[in-house]
Amino acid sequence: MQIQCTWPANEMRFGSSSLINLSKHLYADFRFVKTKTGATPRPSFSATMSTVSTQNDVVSGQSESIQKTQQPLQVAKRLEKFKTTIFTQMSSLAIKYGAINLGQGFPNFDGPEFVKEAAIQAIIDGKNQYARGYGVPDLNSAIAERFKKDTGLVVDPEKEITVTSGCTEAIAATMLGLINPGDEVILFAPFYDSYEATLSMAGAQVKGITLRPPDFSVPVDELKSTISKNTRAILLNSPHNPTGKMFTREELNEIASLCIENDVLVFTDEVYDKLAFEMDHISLASLPGMYERTVTMNSLGKTFSLTGWKIGWAIAPPHLTWGVRQAHSYLTFATSTPMQWAAATALRAPDSYYVELKRDYQAKKAILVEGLKAVGFKVYPSSGTYFVVVDHTPFGLENDVAFCEYLIKEVGVVAIPTSVFYLNPEDGKNLVRFTFCKDEGTLRAAVDRMKEKLRK
Repeated sequence: MQIQCTWPANEMRFGSSSLINLSKHLYADFRFVKTKTGATPRPSFSATMSTVSTQNDVVSGQSESIQKTQQPLQVAKRLEKFKTTIFTQMSSLAIKYGAINLGQGFPNFDGPEFVKEAAIQAIIDGKNQYARGYGVPDLNSAIAERFKKDTGLVVDPEKEITVTSGCTEAIAATMLGLINPGDEVILFAPFYDSYEATLSMAGAQVKGITLRPPDFSVPVDELKSTISKNTRAILLNSPHNPTGKMFTREELNEIASLCIENDVLVFTDEVYDKLAFEMDHISLASLPGMYERTVTMNSLGKTFSLTGWKIGWAIAPPHLTWGVRQAHSYLTFATSTPMQWAAATALRAPDSYYVELKRDYQAKKAILVEGLKAVGFKVYPSSGTYFVVVDHTPFGLENDVAFCEYLIKEVGVVAIPTSVFYLNPEDGKNLVRFTFCKDEGTLRAAVDRMKEKLRK
């Protein structure tokens, strides 16, 4: 039997081969997708498969001819504008070209032994069936203990904490459980790409406030003018991905005052709270009058280098927790049981663990930042997270996607183009993001490659 497949080249846009031609094609896709509403061209995959006579047919004296046409990919309109994530694309390119991946934010080293041993013990002890929907009681208690230690706030682990499958699910459950179609939600751009996609699923109207270099400070007057009678919530991330910015107490106070004045909710993504280098992290829920209108989201993965475990949580007063739990119940219902038991052990780690974690990441950050400056980048300050944003324009490429393509193919290092994190990609075309959640040898090797091969 012979099988013949034809895929027109112009219909291969989102297959693995399309990842190669980024500078013109991918950038155009992102720009078009992010600035247009309504219908967008959908990728069409077509193949014609035919079978022809085979020698085996001689026995039966019959021949067989079947023709099948593969249908175009289908997706709901609310998700048409979203393509394969930039992280998937860049990680694929890293493998293809043997490049050092300083793009996607996952460590290339393992989490602590005492946490892994706790997971193994939980499995051995038979803690392997469905967990209670909103969390294993011991983990809920450990989250409440940690939150009190960090913020001074006392929360009820049974009524105000919901364990989720990573912070990404906490975000989804919060948006789907508390946002109605047509509600306005304000984002600070650049933003983690999951935010806009999840808000689109909820039918929200997204309003953007752009944070601009060098310090990415909040334009308070613009925020005031953006809030309307239809504004349901503000979503913020501090420490901030991708810029490394930490919202100052003054900025948080301004945001809090506006939320109270206009009866607006706040959803805070605080997954990098233990990676705060230049100042202390402030949880917005801890400010006067804010706990009652705030959902605080966090996770285990970044702090304990266990991103694959996907253990997250949302902390909120009971009247907001109700909506979060309703959505969570129909998204995942429950999260991995043995990993929850191990997470409880992790969150009760002594303070010395967090001191050592911060010291280790500060050393990694210094290697990357000093190296990037020596190469010739303009490096913007990063007060938290394990990311650094730089201006790539000294090297003469037309935009961030073109630069990242060049960096992968010609230099052998992966960075992330930041234009995908903006409602208007033009705002991010001069910036790229590097991560330093890698071992020191990997960071030094990447810097050496850039010193050797990257030219202004």
